[in-house]
Amino acid sequence: MEKFKNNRFLLMVMILIFIVNLNSCTEDLNKVPLNTVTSDKQFNSVEGYKQGLVSVYSNLAYSTFLRFYWSMQEYSTDMAVSTWNDGGDGIYHELAWSADSPAIANVYTAAMNMITLCNNFINESSSEKIAARGFTASQAAEINQFKAEVRFLRAYCFWILMDSYGNPPFPTEETLGTTPPSQIQRADLFAFLETELKEIETELADARTNEWGRPDKAAAWALLSRMYLNGKTYTGNEYYTEAITYATKIINEGYALETRYEWLMLGDNHLNINEFIFTINYDNTNQTWYSTNFLALGPAGVPASINGMSSSWQSFRFTQQVPALFPTPDTSIDKRGMFFTSGQNLVVKSISTSTDGYSSFKYRNKDRNGNPIEQNNNFGNLSDIDFPVFRLAEIYLTYAEAVLRGGSGGSNALALSYINQIRGRAYANNPSSTSGNITNTQLTLDFILDERARELYWETHRRTDLIRYNKLTTGAYLWAWKGNSEFGRAVDDKYNLFPIPTSDLLANPNLKQIDGF
Repeated sequence: MEKFKNNRFLLMVMILIFIVNLNSCTEDLNKVPLNTVTSDKQFNSVEGYKQGLVSVYSNLAYSTFLRFYWSMQEYSTDMAVSTWNDGGDGIYHELAWSADSPAIANVYTAAMNMITLCNNFINESSSEKIAARGFTASQAAEINQFKAEVRFLRAYCFWILMDSYGNPPFPTEETLGTTPPSQIQRADLFAFLETELKEIETELADARTNEWGRPDKAAAWALLSRMYLNGKTYTGNEYYTEAITYATKIINEGYALETRYEWLMLGDNHLNINEFIFTINYDNTNQTWYSTNFLALGPAGVPASINGMSSSWQSFRFTQQVPALFPTPDTSIDKRGMFFTSGQNLVVKSISTSTDGYSSFKYRNKDRNGNPIEQNNNFGNLSDIDFPVFRLAEIYLTYAEAVLRGGSGGSNALALSYINQIRGRAYANNPSSTSGNITNTQLTLDFILDERARELYWETHRRTDLIRYNKLTTGAYLWAWKGNSEFGRAVDDKYNLFPIPTSDLLANPNLKQIDGF
């Protein structure tokens, strides 16, 4: 029962109840608008509101969202090539998608479904409905915190749409179930999210005090810092000072790097309370193939003895450019180099050949002692690995990059210190070690991009990072099969974004396709 520490038991029990119901009505949800499933009976008690809250979290975790978002962020870069072309995700390697490409609709649909659920919860927790239902002041305050958490989850989904699709639809609680949502421009959505996240800050739990997997103030600050770092991409204006401000707020809350990098993506990584800021939670009692299952089972070649579950799906591998970022393609120097090389070729000569390209055993359903997590299901290969949406190492990297890009309120000395803590862990399992230290002259923007690749690989950052550095579509950086060319080629800059899916353009007359598509 170690998994249920940090007040997690009640949350996960309700997730299990919800998933059973969700699996039984998946087809109905494909046919019936999501905004028809509310009732006064559901929300007549605080417990009912918490069950509604858990339904939102469950949809984030146990829908198709994470797997499809990972595919969009990693397959479109040097970080991964797909053996299967599962769901049409082979189109990402080519950087040649269209509004009719099935794969580009996956994340769009998942995010919109999440936003719909959030809007419904926000409506049901309005001050008018809380008052009409006779809740006490303390009960209303608790429900208000639930509402703030849901507003955060909605903001996170809107951020994904803003980052990926530019000018997405903008459904709100006011338009739910009434009219097709209007379209919002990217800069306007940025401004809305900035205001929204600052508004909910006072209503969220203090940093490091909420239940595991529920957002707190630090989660809101983390999303703001990520937005600000990419603000020039989204709005044309720089927000590096703001990125430093919000990164600093998180750092000052007492977070610390976990001692060993290999602990980050294990089946008992709910123990990583020092570093993890907000997670998507998984437990092997709940059946899904879209959770961190694919991150443990998907890497080509990795056997059950290593991943702690079952044999590899032979699904994805790195291009040869990624191992080249490390001193060696193993953990002998940099312990983050968790490359699986046995039976694998370094060079990707063929995307569909599962032995072309090294893979990784970064995600393993084992505990810190190396024991597989006990399976409480009929399949024997479901994941317990929680997915960190935000963790401290990203915040350190954000701080350092924002300082180098000219933001105020930080210092080069602190930036260097934070980077060397990351590297101390990577080289010596000790953030205080000087083993991997770099000097101030080595701390450049290009170094930060490479360090982000080494630290955050397969954590859904790479596409956004390469766009910020103007390297996703241009000839400034080429990798194997970029633009469907064996040695890589530049492509049209329009592929920094994904188009609005044709199906939604036809269904919603308020939408206009983004430029170039």
